[in-house]
Amino acid sequence: MDITILIIAVIGGFMAGVINTLAGNGSAITLTIMTELMGMPGNLANGTNRLGIFSQTALGAWAFHKEGKLDLKQARPYIGFTFLGAIPGVWTALQVSNEEFRSVFGYLLILMLVVILVKPERWLKDGIIKEKPNYWFIAPIFFALGFYGGFIQMGMGIFFLAAMVLGAGYDMIRANAIKVLVIAIFTLLIVAVFHWTGRIDWQTGLVIASGQAAGGYLTAKYASRYPAARVWAYRLLIVVVIASILKIFFT
Repeated sequence: MDITILIIAVIGGFMAGVINTLAGNGSAITLTIMTELMGMPGNLANGTNRLGIFSQTALGAWAFHKEGKLDLKQARPYIGFTFLGAIPGVWTALQVSNEEFRSVFGYLLILMLVVILVKPERWLKDGIIKEKPNYWFIAPIFFALGFYGGFIQMGMGIFFLAAMVLGAGYDMIRANAIKVLVIAIFTLLIVAVFHWTGRIDWQTGLVIASGQAAGGYLTAKYASRYPAARVWAYRLLIVVVIASILKIFFT
């Protein structure tokens, strides 16, 4: 690998790790590096990208847990339903191309931007959830999120955050903590499947994953310690969604 591309890959991975930990859709950076700079086919890039996603979310979840922002008991139902949804999602990804869904994703992001901007106080609140989750709500929603994540992944973190903050009532930091844990667990399954089908370039994936792991861990560690991180996470989420919309419709 050329030294210039190597540096870009690591830095891009680090940025993706930061963005994915506090907001989502950092995969737009890593997938662009793999497809545009390295000339990797889309299906191979999709599989290779999962290595970085796993590394950043696993270390990010560990950092959140160490800082007391991740309640593993509360996370169980979200893990379970999302994991169940990811299984058919991965199977679907192996059968059909997801390229035709990119425009649909763009319109979903426009809707998401409206939701984010209306009543921002819902995203900036602080607090610990004590009541039991409403399974009638979380079962279909998080199963669908798991399916989407297994199938496409891009932007899954944004939709997961919305479900956790607006639906389940979590604050941004604790929602992000559960988000990265859930994604780490079902991404491990996805990595195994994509490896088995020959859709992972391990050399490239591990290089980018090293940057993502550092970005995910450091962001989770310091976001847990500073109350203002909720505000910056909210602002970053807005920037990421707007940038994603512009990329989809104007490039």
